[in-house]
Amino acid sequence: MTTATETNTNASSESTMTRDAIAKRICDAALLHGEFTLRSGRKSKYYLDKYLFETQPDILHALGGLFAESIGKFAESGPIDRLAGAELGGIPLVTVASIATGKPSVLIRNQKKDYGTAKQLEGKLSADERIIIVEDVATTGGQVLEAAKVLQAEGAKVVAIIAVIDRQEGARENIEGAGFAFDALFTKKDLGIDE
Repeated sequence: MTTATETNTNASSESTMTRDAIAKRICDAALLHGEFTLRSGRKSKYYLDKYLFETQPDILHALGGLFAESIGKFAESGPIDRLAGAELGGIPLVTVASIATGKPSVLIRNQKKDYGTAKQLEGKLSADERIIIVEDVATTGGQVLEAAKVLQAEGAKVVAIIAVIDRQEGARENIEGAGFAFDALFTKKDLGIDE
């Protein structure tokens, strides 16, 4: 049985995990080798299974702090009103980022639900709010750009997109080419991936 003291010690060590330790932890939890087809259709010899790292409380806790640092840099150019995360992988990430920053969030469905309120966005969003989208693994940026369009259609200003991992396969170029600032907490190089 874990005591309260042990729990507090574990939480403390999680919050002081170095960037290198977080990178290693992500790799240990989620880096798979083999033959994979990515969302873009491209083949890869490695895969970062976001659900394997997003379901680990120590990694999520540490990522919350890194998101807060990155969001703070973007806030220097003006206030950030809200954070956003897209279904499914962005939901735990926007939750920890929201907790770490105290910023409210909205959740973006892949498509409008066909029951109840029939909304694609969950949570409160006002026109002209300045929003940062948090993303899991960015390859080409296609999915997160679709999420940005949903927010823009509601009148929000997407200030930036922050990914946990940039696979360095065009996401930065595509996202910045679409007019959004981009940051990644880690690149595949940071994780020691040279494929």
